[in-house]
Amino acid sequence: MKFTIEEIKAEHQKVKNGADFPKYIQAIKNLGVSHYTVYVTDGSTAYFNSENNVANTGSKYDQLIISENLNLDHFKSRLKLHQQGGTDYMTFCRDCAENGVQGWKMDLNTMICTYFDTKGNDILEEKVPS
Repeated sequence: MKFTIEEIKAEHQKVKNGADFPKYIQAIKNLGVSHYTVYVTDGSTAYFNSENNVANTGSKYDQLIISENLNLDHFKSRLKLHQQGGTDYMTFCRDCAENGVQGWKMDLNTMICTYFDTKGNDILEEKVPS
């Protein structure tokens, strides 16, 4: 494994809001991360390299309850606000939970972020600016 969770955490510390996300993605891609999955319930994240080896962070915060009712339109508006720098990471995670978003998968090769609901259905796909 080329990267460590400590290196990823150091890069994540530099992110103050959603506007910093593209720089963070490039930094962890340079470390050797090929894709990762974030689970909103507790913030745990699984980071994978190109050989599909995984490093897990474990829980990052107290457990959030994910709404069973998906509100995609409201989530999109909160996501846009976050991407413009209007909310911090924890606020964004709470917005995900309140709107039925279980987590997201980020593919650093295609630069596509896919959000998914509590049933594991892909609900929104976005190209990340590089």
